[in-house]
Amino acid sequence: MHRVRSGLALTAATALLLTGCAVGTGGSASDDDTDYDPDAELSGELSVMGFSGVDEVATSRVEYTEGELGDVDVKLIEGDLDIQQFLSAVASGEPPELLYADRDQIGSLAARGALLPLDRCIDGEGIDMEQYRESAVDQVTLDGQVYGIPEFNQVQVTMANADLLSAAGVTIEDVNGSDREAMTAANQALTKSNGGALTVIGVDSKLPEFLPLWVAASGGSLLSEDGRTASLDSQEAIDSLTWAVGIYDDQGGFSKVKAFRDSADFFGAGNQFATSVLGAMPMEQWYINVLNEVSPDAPMAFDTVRTTEGEPIAFAGGSAWAIPSGTQNAAAACRWAKLMTSVDAWKVAADARLSAREAEGKPFTGILTGNTVADEQIREMVTSGGEPWDSGIEAMYEANDHTVSLPANPADAEFEQAMQDAVNSVLNGEATPEEALAKAQETAQKALDEGWQTIEERGGE
Repeated sequence: MHRVRSGLALTAATALLLTGCAVGTGGSASDDDTDYDPDAELSGELSVMGFSGVDEVATSRVEYTEGELGDVDVKLIEGDLDIQQFLSAVASGEPPELLYADRDQIGSLAARGALLPLDRCIDGEGIDMEQYRESAVDQVTLDGQVYGIPEFNQVQVTMANADLLSAAGVTIEDVNGSDREAMTAANQALTKSNGGALTVIGVDSKLPEFLPLWVAASGGSLLSEDGRTASLDSQEAIDSLTWAVGIYDDQGGFSKVKAFRDSADFFGAGNQFATSVLGAMPMEQWYINVLNEVSPDAPMAFDTVRTTEGEPIAFAGGSAWAIPSGTQNAAAACRWAKLMTSVDAWKVAADARLSAREAEGKPFTGILTGNTVADEQIREMVTSGGEPWDSGIEAMYEANDHTVSLPANPADAEFEQAMQDAVNSVLNGEATPEEALAKAQETAQKALDEGWQTIEERGGE
């Protein structure tokens, strides 16, 4: 339902990419002479790396896709994606036929020739890219070429404890980000301590991971639309980081908030909202379903995250299917990516999830995908769970219609690491926002420049 990524693994993976270890297939990644034909009968083997879904949404789509593929022997490589393992496989000339990855991993992999551009696949199989969400496609498009077919979509929603809001004399509108001064005041009103120990977290601004969301909500971006120029030291970034860190400072500092937050039964009945020890936070939409599952009586209130102009906004994340350079069965890999993200496959998945929820006597809260047509059809299948859960689902879908993202770039892992290091240094009191972001800007821009230079050099080969 959510992703957990290691900064150390990301840094190591980037190092491999920048030293060119991903290349070694004997030719350019653009050398794809596969005959893609939607009517062709396929055969051979199809090994899939990085896909380990075991719930009904995953298994139902796999069964549907395998049935449509025909005489193709599918092998799902167990375990989550190991970037280093993947790069080694590509460098050895024995890559998997298909890769399942986070969309913000696609740029670096594509930049070093580890992935095939999908133009011929898309045209040959007749994949309608217009049906995919624009922000999701942007995340897998590098230098004008698409390198991934978007799958799931992930957005953020404002979640709050309605009882705590009422007791503090504030509303959901005060904590959705639309008025940052009001959100700061609400945080102060909601926060409670006893003898210096935090007993109620007022607002969790979710740093470091949500800095891109707060910057976007203030009208900025950490990266230019062409993926070439970092803006980590922009005024929007400085102001957003200063404000979001101030949310923690007003509660005694980030370390106190984090320690108290980490002690919660996040996935259980003793979660922070159910036990009334958290006022509000932005959180990925899948947590609505978790809360409904484990604490259906929690006094929740929901809204989208809002821009400083009051408009809904979410920072899109999610997964994608990509075809490794050197694959031996690109035709089957392309067909799989098309089928797994098709409207028909998502309908099968929604039917499976709906049946499972009905059997449990619980509402079906929907599925967010990278396919806008599928989203519209699945939304019509959502069942009511009563309030406040219906409001939560409404906020989820509204957020999904107002997503932004960073474009693919050849140094996405290093860029993210530079950003997180900067935020952490401010949270730990080691630097001011201006100092930290200036250093991050230099590090990120250097990585971007080197990455784009590598792409240009490879293009001239």
